[in-house]
Amino acid sequence: MLTLLSKAAWKFICLQNYIPAQSLTLSCPVCRQTSILPEKGVAALQNNFFITNLMEVLQRDPECSPPEACSVLESVSAAAACQPLSCPNHEGKVMEFYCESCETAMCLECTEGEHREHVTVPLRDVLEQQKAALKTQLDAICNRLPQLRAAIELVGEISKQLTDRKNEAVTEISSTFEELERALHLRKTTLITDLENICCTKQKVLQAQLSSLLQGKDNIQSCSSFTEQALSHGSATEVLLVQKQMGERVSALARHTYPEQPHENGHLDCQVETEGLRRSIQNLGVLITTGAIGHTSVATGEGLRHTLVGQHTTVTVTTKDKDSELVKTGNAALRAEIVSVDGAVTTETEVVDNKNGTYEVGYTMRSEGEFSFSLLLYDQPVRGSPFRLRAVKPSDVLQSPDDVKRRVKSPSGTGGHIRQKAVRRPSSMYSTTKKKENPIEDELIYRVGTRGRDKAEFTNLQGISTSSNGRIVVADSNNQCIQVFSNDGAFKLRFGVRGRSPGQLQRPTGVTVDMNGDIIVADYDNRWVSIFSSDGKFKSKIGAGRLMGPKGVAVDRNGHIITVDNKACCVFIFQANGKLVTKFGARGTSDRQFTEKSGTNISLEPKLSKSGPAFSPHFVAINNKNEIVVTDFHNHSVKVYSADGEFLFKFGSHGEGNGQFNAPTGVAVDANGNIIVADWGNSRIQVFDSSGSFLSYINTTADPLYGPQGLSLTSDGHVAVADSGNHCFKVYRYLQ
Repeated sequence: MLTLLSKAAWKFICLQNYIPAQSLTLSCPVCRQTSILPEKGVAALQNNFFITNLMEVLQRDPECSPPEACSVLESVSAAAACQPLSCPNHEGKVMEFYCESCETAMCLECTEGEHREHVTVPLRDVLEQQKAALKTQLDAICNRLPQLRAAIELVGEISKQLTDRKNEAVTEISSTFEELERALHLRKTTLITDLENICCTKQKVLQAQLSSLLQGKDNIQSCSSFTEQALSHGSATEVLLVQKQMGERVSALARHTYPEQPHENGHLDCQVETEGLRRSIQNLGVLITTGAIGHTSVATGEGLRHTLVGQHTTVTVTTKDKDSELVKTGNAALRAEIVSVDGAVTTETEVVDNKNGTYEVGYTMRSEGEFSFSLLLYDQPVRGSPFRLRAVKPSDVLQSPDDVKRRVKSPSGTGGHIRQKAVRRPSSMYSTTKKKENPIEDELIYRVGTRGRDKAEFTNLQGISTSSNGRIVVADSNNQCIQVFSNDGAFKLRFGVRGRSPGQLQRPTGVTVDMNGDIIVADYDNRWVSIFSSDGKFKSKIGAGRLMGPKGVAVDRNGHIITVDNKACCVFIFQANGKLVTKFGARGTSDRQFTEKSGTNISLEPKLSKSGPAFSPHFVAINNKNEIVVTDFHNHSVKVYSADGEFLFKFGSHGEGNGQFNAPTGVAVDANGNIIVADWGNSRIQVFDSSGSFLSYINTTADPLYGPQGLSLTSDGHVAVADSGNHCFKVYRYLQ
């Protein structure tokens, strides 16, 4: 105990030497946590009265034996309970008061000195209150200990699994390559054996031929030598006696056929094609892993919460890493499980890996009822899992005269029709800022508006924008005004007067809020962009004489105002003072152009817009790289350009499938670079990653959209969309 107290006192005393003289902060020598020092430095730090009193008790009993030291804490507690504490600033004065502003104890002289203008109360009055508050705080952190222990155990188990799997992989790699080495050695032995056999066979042929040739050579040389000796040294009689035999021998040798041409060749090579093998070896073995984790990964789709018996249903799981960044590779261990209320597994599920970080989970319910739908990534639940799933019979789905699918003319110009996912709702269902009573049914948080000309009523609303201070700004096009709401849908203000003079509005379509809070409005029929203060006072206009039909508007990180000219099929970039920086785009179907609708196809928006001919580029957003994202309405695509207007890439095609569009309109970009697009003709909202790969939908089924226009992200992370055909705006939950 003495040692501990000495260490504690020593650490406090040494703070003077530990902290640099001019330092404004203190880094704890033990836990490294940084704290801000008082203006007067270490000397102004509050004393630890418990330690101080404990030291005083020990100093009073320097001869106490170790057993007696065990009662030190009791002595100090008694001292603290019975003896008043002395003021460190006024010797001999007892601390009887408490300053609520400084949260410290003091004596009477302190209350009349530096704390004279502060609220002080008797120390005993706040003692129990402070003890209770500390006890509550202590209980709160102690209650976290089981969670931390569980998390430590879980992370430790995952770490152990990782090590075990690494060791298993090392064993498998070693075993595989040892087997390959054995196979290579066997092949080497086989090649050498075959080589020896072939060489031996060829050598036998050549050696037999060589033996025959050598024998012929010896016969000729022997005959020649004998004949020459007889001719040179023999007598006439001897020559005549051997002439007949020698002549026959020479004639026989002359007629004899010798194998003078080779009976074999010397060709014997070993050709081993190693290039392909080397490439195979270099690519032999693939290490499969992902950074995906459960609690950041998300699942989307109507099938998470309700389905029809006998109907195949799919949901999409988008995997993310610990920083909520999208994982763009597959092979994650994802499994799904649907169980009844009694815990019995009732339905088989299938998981399809899209190899891009997303997965399709499909199932078909065989019976109705309530179920628990779990999605587990590496045995950990994805965000929101398990989901409460309800299966009903198709015959139990209520129908009403208003539940009629809309059919609109196809923008392709073929005169065909496409099935719309929107449903017209009766006017009695419209309500202002009415919260969904059952938010589990879909992602809708609330909706605002009905058709009309009053506050919080709209007629063909178009653009929508949000501000960092929690406001939602709506361009009420046919009412020639701008309406402003809070993030929870409460009406704040309305401004705008119909007219063609500066400060008046003729047909506001696009709207955005700049870094200063000013509201920037694209006025389609006045052919300019108006700038208003946050409270709706007109400040200036830009683009007059240049713009033909401004539709969408946004502000980039340089403060430039990006304006989509719908009629001119191009994009203008202005400085805030109206000076033109550049423009890009033209009419056409290439990547750098926007399509103008003409001829018999100009009736694409007959019920949702009274604007006359429909042109192509609609709305615009700025991503986290300061790139410009534009929706190309009649090209059924989204195009991305650099901050200077250079084309980068596009995505989307005409259709109803994942990642396809039927005339895209509103667009927004979240903090992760994901691109959110309002698909006007298909009456839905799709989400893509920063490269344009489809990720998911925002669930809008319980209160369907009808011709969505502008789109924006609120400051609290939700998606606000201008539901033009239903004359309202809606705010949906958005899981990033």
